[in-house]
Amino acid sequence: MKFLTSLPMKLLLGVILGVAAGQAAGAGLMNVVVTVRYILGQLILFCVPLIIIGFIAPSITLLGSNASRMLGFAVAIAYISSIGAAFFSTAAGYVLIPNLSIVSNVEGLQSLPDLVFKLDIPPVMSVMSALVLSMCIGLAAAWTKAASITNALEEFQRIVLAIVSKIVIPVLPFFIAFTFCSLSYEGSITKQLPVFIQVILIVMAGHYIWMALLYGIAGIYSGKNPFDIVKNYGPAYITAVGTMSSAATLAVALRCAKKSEPPLRDDMVDFGIPLFANIHLCGSVLTEVFFVMTVSKILYGVIPPVETMVLFCLLLGIFAIAAPGVPGGTVMASLGLITGVLGFDESGTALMLTIFALQDSFGTACNVTGDGALTLMLTGYADKHGIKPHDVERIM
Repeated sequence: MKFLTSLPMKLLLGVILGVAAGQAAGAGLMNVVVTVRYILGQLILFCVPLIIIGFIAPSITLLGSNASRMLGFAVAIAYISSIGAAFFSTAAGYVLIPNLSIVSNVEGLQSLPDLVFKLDIPPVMSVMSALVLSMCIGLAAAWTKAASITNALEEFQRIVLAIVSKIVIPVLPFFIAFTFCSLSYEGSITKQLPVFIQVILIVMAGHYIWMALLYGIAGIYSGKNPFDIVKNYGPAYITAVGTMSSAATLAVALRCAKKSEPPLRDDMVDFGIPLFANIHLCGSVLTEVFFVMTVSKILYGVIPPVETMVLFCLLLGIFAIAAPGVPGGTVMASLGLITGVLGFDESGTALMLTIFALQDSFGTACNVTGDGALTLMLTGYADKHGIKPHDVERIM
């Protein structure tokens, strides 16, 4: 019964009802639909900078004032893994998407009626300003040991998580339903649903390829057998599929990693697993990149050019750090990129939110399982540079 009330099921219901309503709706009803969709979209975009500040800054401050060395290496490998997955997905997109049965619907669509009224809800700051502000405050608070600011940021994180959990997530099914109603009324979505099934299967195959690559590299770098870690990660993978949240899976992931000692060091597990749960989202990034290319082809008739995708991938690796421990966190944190860099409108944004959330459990499972590989790299780094357990305790 819990599965029937989960977010993916609610979104799926929203898709079904929206498509059905769009086939039967008249212009009068669509006036209301497009107006409500616009307002809900404004509300979601308003929350994006808050999400970024609420999750990046506290994650940095928790590392402590002596975290620069370990933090630098950890962030570097997490970012490299994320953008590596993004570029891998981009290359696959340029090869595979043109061969999918996608028929562009950019011409001959039925026009949507005008809004009944327009309610703008501008964000308190731009997405990039929120990202830079979060990193500056987080690092400065860690360097100066600002306990009061650190505590305040942790409390702000809980507030933002409540906003996401109590406001953004509950309105998503309605936003999706109204969006798919609009797409169905236009006639731009009804022929493309089978394509999304193909895309999800392709993305899942990409997850396993990337995880295999990560563990292979980690084994070579550390000189240890990565299979000794992978064999213990089954419970974490299954839990992530069920929770769709790295944060909710953290306790199980820690338990699985603890069973992998050796080759993992206990102090590296305590340091790395909670950190990577917040900043390493290779599976989600891989998924989002392939999906944005597919959605662009479906709605706008073209795949974004290479230079645009390169910029999107490089920035997405940074924005993924802001993804909260809630379903769809990565795509919500990167809404600024989707609209700003790729130029998606409300229909494209809503479509991304939907298909991302429907498979988010497998992307999260890839993230969580990949954290074990990065922790093995941390162990190798600590061993190579003579970092002792008591040095890590001072960082933590």
